[in-house]
Amino acid sequence: MDQLLELLRERGFRRGSFVLSSGKESDFFIDCKPVALLARGHVLIGEALLERIRDLPGSLSAVAGVELGGCPLASAVAYASAESDDPLDAVYVRKEPKAHGTRKTLEGADRLTAGARLAIVEDTVTTGRSTLRAIDAVREAGFEVAGVVAVVDRLEGGAEVITGAGVSFSALYDRTDFMGET
Repeated sequence: MDQLLELLRERGFRRGSFVLSSGKESDFFIDCKPVALLARGHVLIGEALLERIRDLPGSLSAVAGVELGGCPLASAVAYASAESDDPLDAVYVRKEPKAHGTRKTLEGADRLTAGARLAIVEDTVTTGRSTLRAIDAVREAGFEVAGVVAVVDRLEGGAEVITGAGVSFSALYDRTDFMGET
């Protein structure tokens, strides 16, 4: 078994009764944050996501993480890419514009030129709604979304919602990697 999946199973997977951010109830929960915030997990996630992002067609300018779970992922990818010939800076996509100061929705996008292509990273995708909001925010800021890469797809319709918006989607793992065939 690969090290990242082992860490996710050990530190991020739980059975029980949970209410997801989508409002849905679930008998299992996959939380990537405890793994992404471990030094070794941060490295493993960054490398794995970067490898998948590099499969997207065309050149990329940055990697965008959806608040909150996607932010450390975007930073991990930026770190993993730093010594490459094509480094990717991180951008954070807020759920809502900042209420004070600059009132930004996208943090770290100031240096990007109009039309820049970004990959969006997510921790766990269920319905795809938060990802769609991020796609819309990136597009409204004048950038192109090259694709979405998630650590885990719960296989509950989110992938179809994202691809239905005209954006490619892939995940490193899905629920069967944690629960077997269901």
